[in-house]
Amino acid sequence: MEQEDWIFHLTEVRKRLLIVAIWFVITLSAGLYLSPGILLYMKSQPLIGGIQWNVFSFTDGLMIYMKCAFLFALLFTMPVILYQLWAFVRPGLTEAESRSALPYIPTAFALFIIGVAFSYWVVFPMMIRFMMRMNHQIGAVETYGIDRYFAFLFHIVFPMAIAFELPVVLLFLTKIGLLTPQRLKMSRKYAYLGLTIIGSCISPPDMVSHLSVTVPLILLFEISALVAGWQWRAMQQRLANS
Repeated sequence: MEQEDWIFHLTEVRKRLLIVAIWFVITLSAGLYLSPGILLYMKSQPLIGGIQWNVFSFTDGLMIYMKCAFLFALLFTMPVILYQLWAFVRPGLTEAESRSALPYIPTAFALFIIGVAFSYWVVFPMMIRFMMRMNHQIGAVETYGIDRYFAFLFHIVFPMAIAFELPVVLLFLTKIGLLTPQRLKMSRKYAYLGLTIIGSCISPPDMVSHLSVTVPLILLFEISALVAGWQWRAMQQRLANS
């Protein structure tokens, strides 16, 4: 019987991975088609200050094109991965646990997209303007390679996008009982310190830029703590009524 269960789980994993792989190939094909337009749109945006993208090897353009298509596919495969993971563990969950876990998937994806948008439209332009101003002050001639440009962009965008997953993490930890409103209240000052350090690391070294990044992160933490507290009280109420 144990061997049959093992075979069943292995078959289920294979099925879920196959669905993810098929969807990834579909979105990768869409990404390969859309990547030139996406890159030209990014280059035309005034937020980068008319920076020219230079290539220093024959493969630079191709590599950026493929990375753009891959990231497009990965981004739009993420909800499918999360859903298939939920579908795989669903038989081991109660009906209430299954219903409560499902909303985390679109919420996590939406917050990630919001984090990408905020970092690209707000944080990244501030960093570009600061760096260009410093270059002009020292009389440097600006010649940017396309590979370095996107490496710098990803260094800014992805840490911020991951930071925007904070509400989902806090809600999940509250759901499984590892966090309580009291613990959140006690850890608030440490959270503020950590978010301030993160904001300082991914923003230019001036007070306005620090505040522009750190304040939204702190507000995000406070909103997350508020929702987590509401969820905790609702859980306690259900336990009291059961």
